[in-house]
Amino acid sequence: MTQQTRMFVDDRMAALLETDEDLRRMLAGDWMRYRASPALQQLTREANAACAVINRIYYDNPAEALRLFHALVPGAGAGIDFRPPIRIDYGARVVIGERTFINADFMIIGGGEVTIGADCLIGPRCGIYTPNHAEDIARRLDGWELPRPVTIGNNVWIGGSVTLTPGVTIGDNSIIGAGSVVTRDVAAGVVAAGNPCRVLRPIAEGWGKSMKTDEEAPLG
Repeated sequence: MTQQTRMFVDDRMAALLETDEDLRRMLAGDWMRYRASPALQQLTREANAACAVINRIYYDNPAEALRLFHALVPGAGAGIDFRPPIRIDYGARVVIGERTFINADFMIIGGGEVTIGADCLIGPRCGIYTPNHAEDIARRLDGWELPRPVTIGNNVWIGGSVTLTPGVTIGDNSIIGAGSVVTRDVAAGVVAAGNPCRVLRPIAEGWGKSMKTDEEAPLG
């Protein structure tokens, strides 16, 4: 296991590695079968149960909800703020930078590595999907899927109801307009939107220089 992979493995996963081939495949970024893996199903049940507790207690006991969030996502930095509900399949597979804000209905599906930078703004109802199911009919029926990493740089603003598909990277300081479906990498320092998401223009530098034309409409 490489040093990079160790960043995305917790003690619970490590204890199951010896007995589950599909878990080992997932951690290696190789084709695996979730539906045939007792360990992967157990891990997601436990993570989703933790999310349910966080969501339930958040407004009555926000400090405990935040503590449980950091226990679920050991790679979460200081100063992170979020609003429930959240759903994360494998908290150990997620790294979130300091001071990032995550709005309601945030979801990360699958076991691909997810890296979110510092100072990001993630709008409501955003989803990060990391599994690519097999295109081949027989292999898809057998349950084969490939976990792909998703990377969001620092100071990225993602508008509401954005979908990030397996394997994409969004560069530092970029903005993804609301409702976008990101299927390809987005460079740093640009505004991108649409389905599929495409680059519209460079970031407008300076106060009051954005939202001057129809193409520069509000993005949140």
